[in-house]
Amino acid sequence: MTTLSKPLRGMLEKTVKEARERAEAGAKAALEALAVPHREPFAHLSPEERDLRNRLRAHGRQLGGPPPRQVREHDIHHLVTECAYEHWHRMLFARFLAENHLLMHPHLG
Repeated sequence: MTTLSKPLRGMLEKTVKEARERAEAGAKAALEALAVPHREPFAHLSPEERDLRNRLRAHGRQLGGPPPRQVREHDIHHLVTECAYEHWHRMLFARFLAENHLLMHPHLG
């Protein structure tokens, strides 16, 4: 297997960094839409969304976020990073399966 040339490695690195920034921005927007960084949930959230919000906040504390009583706006940096990482790797794995003709349609087989 041959290696990439230096210019191509540079382009790949730049693209990966840009994709990571976009994934983190998307993860942050999704977490903010669920009011994860806020002390109180938004009034319009459904019971399922409130449950997801509570589980995300608990997971954020497990990742190293501050306890809710010590913070005015919940720090979600660790949670944003993990969500973006998980989403990015799911997309890469799906692309790997598709490129190797291993991706199956759930209804068509």
